[in-house]
Amino acid sequence: MEVFLLMIGTFAGYIIMYQLYGRFIGSRIFNLNTETSTPSIQQEDGIDYVPTKKEIIFGHHFTSIAGTGPIVGPAIAIIWGWIPALIWVFVGSVVMGAVHDFGALIISMRNQGKSISEYTAKYINSRTRITFFIMVFLELWIVIAVFGLVIAVIFNMFPQSVLPVWLEVPIAMLLGYGIYKKNWNVTVWSIVAVLVMYATVIVGNYVPLKIPEITGIPATGVWTILLLIYAYIASTLPVTTLLQPRDFINSHQLVIAMTLLIVGVIVASFGISNFELVAPAVQTTPAKAPNMWPFLFITIACGAISGFHSLVSSGTSSKQVRNEGDSLFVGYGSMLMEGALATLVIIAVAAGIGLGYESTVGDAKEMLTGFKAWNTHYSSWTAASGLGSKVAAFVVGAANIINSMGIPRSIAVTIMGVFVASFAGTTLDTATRIQRYVLTEIFTHLKITIFSNRFFSTFIVVLTAAILAFASGADGKGALKLWPLFGAVNQTLASLALFIITLYLKRKGGIKWLISGIPALFMIIMTLWATIENQLSFWKGTNTLLKIVNSIIILLVIWIIIEAFIQFFKNNERIVKSTKPEDNEETEAIIYSQPTIRKNKERKYSKKSS
Repeated sequence: MEVFLLMIGTFAGYIIMYQLYGRFIGSRIFNLNTETSTPSIQQEDGIDYVPTKKEIIFGHHFTSIAGTGPIVGPAIAIIWGWIPALIWVFVGSVVMGAVHDFGALIISMRNQGKSISEYTAKYINSRTRITFFIMVFLELWIVIAVFGLVIAVIFNMFPQSVLPVWLEVPIAMLLGYGIYKKNWNVTVWSIVAVLVMYATVIVGNYVPLKIPEITGIPATGVWTILLLIYAYIASTLPVTTLLQPRDFINSHQLVIAMTLLIVGVIVASFGISNFELVAPAVQTTPAKAPNMWPFLFITIACGAISGFHSLVSSGTSSKQVRNEGDSLFVGYGSMLMEGALATLVIIAVAAGIGLGYESTVGDAKEMLTGFKAWNTHYSSWTAASGLGSKVAAFVVGAANIINSMGIPRSIAVTIMGVFVASFAGTTLDTATRIQRYVLTEIFTHLKITIFSNRFFSTFIVVLTAAILAFASGADGKGALKLWPLFGAVNQTLASLALFIITLYLKRKGGIKWLISGIPALFMIIMTLWATIENQLSFWKGTNTLLKIVNSIIILLVIWIIIEAFIQFFKNNERIVKSTKPEDNEETEAIIYSQPTIRKNKERKYSKKSS
């Protein structure tokens, strides 16, 4: 019963906060205007800029920001106890993550759909553009290389998920063709597509596919190569061909997976006597684990707040949202949905795993239950910190919960394996596309026009990711050398994005900036603290690359923060009311203190007037 009450209470909190806090931020802080023209309409090109129904773009946005993030983060942070994990997920997602995602989305929409690294120049200064670009490039570089490996690991662990994950591609492309070329009913045919996909899940359960070693390349390396080739093709196609329909299918898949877990929790709560929270409520000093403060706040990123989300908001999503009224549902709503998913993950690894966990010692296998099951998996930080261990904890716990409804455990495992791999695939595709946008923007400023060709720039994105992936050998695990940086880099990026949002709101006058300013301060303190502790740890090791890159990151972050604070306390710009709705900045045109920018603005307005 305690698990049921925990789930219902948390979900009710998300609904209430969306209706109260979310709508307040939309109407009173960002002054959403449904009549304002958006980049998807202004710059519609049928490839990247496509005005899209909010239900479809919600599916794309959510599946892109989620990936495996809200799964692996809570699945390791539970080692500090389910109470700290749940509090951070709920509070973080409501007052930090959702503000961060929504703010980045709406600012990008009011700046021609440009990425956060690009409009940093506008709200801080042009010097920070390159600095921020380096941070963004580094994060996406690691994400693309690692997520190819993530999916490869999932395919190895759950070979029954391989067939349905790959068959989802032609199913999605057929759905996209029917919707956009033949005017099929979106709701009806997306449901048909999901049913067909779940038929492939059943087939996959009986036809598991394991790829062998090929010419000395291990299975993980082969999968990584194939997935990077897929990422190149998928991210150069128009969004209506694969990205939107696949993510719409995945959003249905999310609803089905979450529904199965919710119903499973209800059935288990009232039908299984030993269904309870077996993880400790609070455990401040687990074996070999770092301190809960500050590492809880960078271990759980997706599900609470994640810098990667600002890249999605200002990358693909801002180019597809058709009016500002939809942005609250897409930006704020998706983050709360991710918090709800992270809540279910916490329940799966804190209670579901106690229903049955197979332990192997030598050749002997034993089925453990209760606290003993949980404690075996989470005996120490190192025991639970591997990628496979994180995914397994969730899949096992979730399958146990779903099994309480009478669904065969093997089918439940396949369903959850496909769910995780599909979301990881979405993140891989989206990250590749966003990295292409970022490269195009920065090299356009440098007058290197070849990067405006999406095929060339995407090739560079995939090539650099492949170099990182295979830097340590043919197994494709090279990115793991930089993976220890990812949590701190990701959360630092979230802090910096919140600073940009704060500067944007400060220019509007009043104290609106406090909505993002307080979360920005909290996050920068936590992440800098963690980054410096990481650096002290790296210096004791032998990985020179980690030491150098982390040192550079610390210096870049301090530089950007100083620039942001200087800009915050400057009062050398003024707001001029404009009657031109095409200014797309709440009908306000900002005249900057920098002479060259001001001159360009004035020249643009004089041309319009004439």
